[in-house]
Amino acid sequence: MIRRVDVDYLVVGAGAMGMGFTDALIEHSPQVRVALVDRRHGVGGHSLEDYSFVRLHQASSFYGVASTVLGGYRVQTGGPEAGLWERAGQPTIVSYYADLLADRMVGPGRVDHFPGCEYVGDRQFVSRISGERYEVPERCRIVDARYLAPDIPAETPPQSRSRRVRESSRSTSWYASTRPPASTSWWGPARPRPTPACGCRRVVSIRTPSAGCVRASPGCSTAHSSSRPRHLSPLLATLLELATTAESLDQLFLHLEDAGIMLRLDRSVTPTMAKAPTLGLWELDLLRSIENVVRLGRRRSARRGRLELDEGSVGIADDAVIVNCAADGLKMPPRVSIWSPDAITLQSVRAGFPCFGAAITGCVEATRSADDEKNRLCPPASFGNTLSDWARMNTIGMRNVASFSTEPDIKDWSDRVAVNAARVPPERATEPAVSEAVARMRGATPAAVARLDELSA
Repeated sequence: MIRRVDVDYLVVGAGAMGMGFTDALIEHSPQVRVALVDRRHGVGGHSLEDYSFVRLHQASSFYGVASTVLGGYRVQTGGPEAGLWERAGQPTIVSYYADLLADRMVGPGRVDHFPGCEYVGDRQFVSRISGERYEVPERCRIVDARYLAPDIPAETPPQSRSRRVRESSRSTSWYASTRPPASTSWWGPARPRPTPACGCRRVVSIRTPSAGCVRASPGCSTAHSSSRPRHLSPLLATLLELATTAESLDQLFLHLEDAGIMLRLDRSVTPTMAKAPTLGLWELDLLRSIENVVRLGRRRSARRGRLELDEGSVGIADDAVIVNCAADGLKMPPRVSIWSPDAITLQSVRAGFPCFGAAITGCVEATRSADDEKNRLCPPASFGNTLSDWARMNTIGMRNVASFSTEPDIKDWSDRVAVNAARVPPERATEPAVSEAVARMRGATPAAVARLDELSA
């Protein structure tokens, strides 16, 4: 027997993007009913399975949903980031989303939550526990919040990959490595992404007897230094101004490094990748303290005493624990129209910051009627892998901001929500430093977009 769920929207995926879309949708359309479905036991997506030592790689206020500021703009009072806004850890993020679900969504009766359920297509989903089957009506719009869903090493054992980890080697994920044995040496196959960066920082900070790090990537990534969010407008203005005169992407990144915006993990190497994890300067110092770095391409297999890579092999201790931290966290599927007859497919809308992309998609869905108009206002952006990808991501994002900013109601809303990291709050728009930065951004944007277009080609 199939149970009918009478709702207007079926949101598949209760992670950051699914929650962000639902929050903005019910804010602007209080009368709609939503079914929120996720295969996990609660809301918050991969944060439920994430690592206890991982923190957000940006200010908490840039993450979460539009209606409720994560962290409440708390400023850190101690440690290496004293004076900077809080970066929430896993327990805080999980609690935040659970409270949102109970107090803002399910409690007022706007959202029905179906944990532990799998969407099987044809407007139906099934409980993974009881096997009970549910369906939604034809008028219900399907919202796919899984398109950019990340993989995390805790759920992606290396044995399941095409590149082998032989049984004779000792392998683990960061999830299992928070308390390493005292007598082992550790090797982390580290791609320049947020999760491997956190993992390597973890190995260094817990001071294992000997920690090695294999950088399984061509060249090194660039890292964006964290700062007070209020300084983002001058930072963006500087980035745009430097882009207008850059002769090449390599030159642009070096100029951004001089300005303290993009920083190389290794100053002796010119980057070929731009995953751009956001790091504190103290974290960058920790990563740079890892001396045993091997650059022989990606890992092909691991066995006792040796790692095999694309361009050679390297010997390791027989008792080495090989840490799997190379899951595909930032997905780069093809960009598709967000609104289509089959589904609303959530994606980033401006450069990075998927939570804002989900929120503005919910806002536009609730306030506009024609899908063609919605797609015009919010074309999808993408994440990057190479320097060219990074340039393309930024040009698409800047054009999208120009597009939805022409709509007074959307611009007013986006200027008031903290998940829009590039916003200029109305109450601060007249401050001299802010107004100067905004004027610089406006003056540099047309030439910067044109030049980044040329460089990305």
